[in-house]
Amino acid sequence: MIKKNKINILKKLKDRDILYQITNQKKLFKILNEQNINLYCGFDLTADSLHIGHLIQLFTLKYFQELGHKPIIVLGGATSLIGDPSFKLKKRKMNSIDIINIWFHKISIQIKNILDFNCGKNSAIIINNYDWFYKINILSFLRKIGKYFCVNHMMNKDSIKNRMINNEINGISFTEFSYNLLQSYDFAYLNKNFNVILQLGGSDQWGNITSGIDLIKKIYNKKAFGITTNLIVKNDGTKFGKTEKKTIWLNKNKTSPYKFFQFWLNIPDSLIYKFLYMFTDLKSEIINNFKKKKNNIKKNSPQYLLAEYMTKIIHGKYSLILAKKITNILFYKNIKDLSENDFSILLKNINNVILNNKKFSLQKILVLSKFASSRTQASKLIESNSIYINNKKISKISFIFTEYHKKFNHFTLLRKGKKNFCLIYWS
Repeated sequence: MIKKNKINILKKLKDRDILYQITNQKKLFKILNEQNINLYCGFDLTADSLHIGHLIQLFTLKYFQELGHKPIIVLGGATSLIGDPSFKLKKRKMNSIDIINIWFHKISIQIKNILDFNCGKNSAIIINNYDWFYKINILSFLRKIGKYFCVNHMMNKDSIKNRMINNEINGISFTEFSYNLLQSYDFAYLNKNFNVILQLGGSDQWGNITSGIDLIKKIYNKKAFGITTNLIVKNDGTKFGKTEKKTIWLNKNKTSPYKFFQFWLNIPDSLIYKFLYMFTDLKSEIINNFKKKKNNIKKNSPQYLLAEYMTKIIHGKYSLILAKKITNILFYKNIKDLSENDFSILLKNINNVILNNKKFSLQKILVLSKFASSRTQASKLIESNSIYINNKKISKISFIFTEYHKKFNHFTLLRKGKKNFCLIYWS
């Protein structure tokens, strides 16, 4: 008998624009309303940090956990040695097992800040698929598992087909081609040993997930299910990936809380309401009220609300306070009103260049600050009126810094455009 008061998690995910694809929806809906289940999501260890593209999966696991379901996170110590070819135009870099083990511990800490690992029966757990793959004999694996996979069928999966079409010269290695078998076996192993019946992943994982469902059916004659979520994309429509430039990492040493806060603060109006639904648990009434109100004050904007919400969840209350303070110093305070302590805070938390008291041209400092790749490019930036010193526009290519430009004898605030800052510290 279906419990009428049970929250329809599938409808909630769809309403919040999270749900992308689902297998056997009616059957899964019935199971979720009658019992708590074990579900899993896998993350390969291809960097020392997760990024915001992973947050939708983690938040979705959190939704399930809050309803009593048990989330299991598989960190791919084994599959990371192979590399998932899904929708990648070139082969992933292969890393050593020692590096992957270090990344395993770092990423585990990030996940533990989001999911609950101490709430009884549905406490989250993290496991490493290397723990079962390193014991497997290759001949045994090919005989027992490989026989269930049809190469013709695998070749027709979009993740493989796109790689073959877009990269005819190098194609795809057998190592990467076998990834589909390994992820499918993960699902089967978890189904047998942890009673996992649902796998969650990004929309690029659909082929791997359905292969796992088919394998469970063939080996154990059991029903399993899959859900994929919408991918998070940048303004130009491209995916936020770990190998792309301007990736927003969850590790504060790779993306500072200030930059993290600024990312959400600068979400365009065309995406902000979509992101509020996807990333927060705010009620639709609150989000709809923002749509009705046109507020020109940045601190009262939906972007500011999202930036506060996300920064607090990922980096904590103190980091949020610091990020807001830095934002206030850079964007709302007059340069004349900045204290020495304000500059000291900026020095620790934004890009900076430390120089001796020799004379430096603006061109050279633009290169040192990485605002320009060469003196020629630096000159073009100055000529285009894009450069500011202590919030005053500089248009002279021959500009030379003097004592006048050093606040409290040590600090000069350099800006490119409206939002790119670098603090010069004169030692």
